[in-house]
Amino acid sequence: MSLVWSLIASFLYVEIFIVLMLVLPVASPQRWQRFFKSRFLAMLSRQAQTYFYLLLFVLVLFLLEAIREMRKYSHNEPTAEQHLNVGMQHSMRLFRAQRNFYISGFAIFLCMVIRRLVSLITTQAQLLAQSEASMKQAQSATAAARSLMTQQKDGDDKPKDGDKPKPSAPSADEVYELKQRIAELEGELTRERKDKEAMKSQSESLNREYDRLTEEYSKLQKRIAITSNDKSD
Repeated sequence: MSLVWSLIASFLYVEIFIVLMLVLPVASPQRWQRFFKSRFLAMLSRQAQTYFYLLLFVLVLFLLEAIREMRKYSHNEPTAEQHLNVGMQHSMRLFRAQRNFYISGFAIFLCMVIRRLVSLITTQAQLLAQSEASMKQAQSATAAARSLMTQQKDGDDKPKDGDKPKPSAPSADEVYELKQRIAELEGELTRERKDKEAMKSQSESLNREYDRLTEEYSKLQKRIAITSNDKSD
């Protein structure tokens, strides 16, 4: 393996280690965010976008080179007339081209994975911080509401300056006297009702007697008129 491909393979191993560190529960998202915001990484993050695209461009170039070598040695297969040593060299070069293709391809893939993992971990840490802040605000608001409700309840229990004092409850003697008075009034009301009913019945009987007398008077007047007519005849 040449020096360049050795460096790319070393970079791939470093990427595998970083991915394992980010995926495994080694540290919490808050710790990773503090690590990402450290001074060293803050200095690198200023030009991280440029470094990332430059590294990606270099890896893509080596990937294309590996693909070119794979196509070259896969089409130019040794014939049976050629020596065995030449065939083995051809197979070895094809194997190296395939190995370089996988190394560069996985290096590019892990670059994308690491960038996405860093973004997700940073977002998760921010969301956790926001949720903790929201929880603290909700708890403080609940405590304030409870204190206001307690103060309002205490204020309602205390008598105000403009309010009139509530009358005290009557004693047992007063209650007994009120009951007796109610009983007397109910008795008077019953007697008044009975008297009213008696007067009503008397008035009805008087009306009937008046009607009877009126009828008898009309009969007598008829008899007198008939008698006076007979005498005149």
